[in-house]
Amino acid sequence: MVKIRSDVDKIRVIAADDHHIVREGLRELINKQPDMAMVAVAEHGEEALEKARAYHPDVMLVDIAMPGMNGLGVINLIKDISPNTRMVVFSMYKRDAYVHQALTSGALGYVLKTSPSSVIIDAIRTVHRGEYFLSQSVETEFIEGYVKQRKNKPSTTAYDRLSEREQGVFRLMAEGRSIKEMANLMNLSPKTIEKHRSNVMKKLGLGSVMDTMKYAVKIGVIDPDLWEE
Repeated sequence: MVKIRSDVDKIRVIAADDHHIVREGLRELINKQPDMAMVAVAEHGEEALEKARAYHPDVMLVDIAMPGMNGLGVINLIKDISPNTRMVVFSMYKRDAYVHQALTSGALGYVLKTSPSSVIIDAIRTVHRGEYFLSQSVETEFIEGYVKQRKNKPSTTAYDRLSEREQGVFRLMAEGRSIKEMANLMNLSPKTIEKHRSNVMKKLGLGSVMDTMKYAVKIGVIDPDLWEE
């Protein structure tokens, strides 16, 4: 017999997806679980960061393709906003490039939207324990090998030598964000953002926003197809 937990003991979840039906479906599914509670939902990346800052959830489900900031941007910034939140990508895209970017950005889970509801629940419980979880249809062995390779691989590019905060600034620069937008999203002062931006440009040897975008695509930090979709 499953013991009903108090709200304090439950796994607190936020779901970010731009489709209302998906958000409400996840809310209903998660709230039916005796050990989980949906504390908030978000329609786009910026709102996801706002909700994470307000609720500090245990687990966040985030779609990749959302208006404005996409899910990969959210994953990259969540470490500063809510460092104890575990991330699960919930996406229709099975592309290896997206899985790679999600895991190397800090997500512990990647679940396809075509997965049974039981898989979504298993993913939440698994990443809450600090373990990786991937949908069976994703090439598990290949991804695990990739993650291990990344962990053991020494920094070989100028980007690898950036601090986590500088990498976050770099991603937002590659999206074409203004200083004000970056300051709001990262909860930092414009002056601090300017300093990080200057350091990033200097360390990477970049001279313009276009150079930043081209470099981001070149090293695989962003996928140009993702922004088009």
